[in-house]
Amino acid sequence: MNFPLIAPSVLSANFANLGTDIQMINNSEADWFHIDVMDGVFVPNISFGFPVIKAIQQIATKPLDVHLMIVQPERYIKDFKMVGAEILSVHYEACTHLHRTIYAIKEEGMKAGVAINPHTPVHLLKDIIQDIDLVCMMSVNPGFGGQKFIEQTYRKCSDLKAMIEAHQSHCLIEIDGGVNEHTAPKLLEAGADVLVAGNYVFASSNPTQTIASLKNLNAYTK
Repeated sequence: MNFPLIAPSVLSANFANLGTDIQMINNSEADWFHIDVMDGVFVPNISFGFPVIKAIQQIATKPLDVHLMIVQPERYIKDFKMVGAEILSVHYEACTHLHRTIYAIKEEGMKAGVAINPHTPVHLLKDIIQDIDLVCMMSVNPGFGGQKFIEQTYRKCSDLKAMIEAHQSHCLIEIDGGVNEHTAPKLLEAGADVLVAGNYVFASSNPTQTIASLKNLNAYTK
């Protein structure tokens, strides 16, 4: 893989012209589609349901990275596989039996991720870091796009990277929220592998070029 991986957040796309925005991502240097699923319970917002994700999957030529911000995510693992999810992340805070849920995701043939809210310390993932493919680190409070980046994310990212290396895990670090030209280079220096960008991409005058600028950040050193 050519790092960093760029995952534009479809939540910030133009829903009245969604097909065009999906094709834009297809034709760009983006690596994944990031799809936020919200239930109005775990977070104070509601987003995509299964029919919309299936419609995206039928057009998309890149993997669907689905981020579940919902209670009881274990109830819907098979459903998300059926509508085309290739990476499925569940929240640490929403799972009573996280290890069981991670392996249920893997049993369906998807890559398994764990998302953590800004207040959740990374050391809580120590016992599962070798079992997961991705940590989706929220750098804003989940629920809405366009929020201000939380500065402590840089330190958390560095701490998580150190833990991944100490346990010889292949887990990737994904940063979700507030990614832009100012925060992205610092995040990559702190160890981030995947950048989720919503408003920064879709509110720009040239989304394709904005994606390319993130993909080719000169500050990134592996």
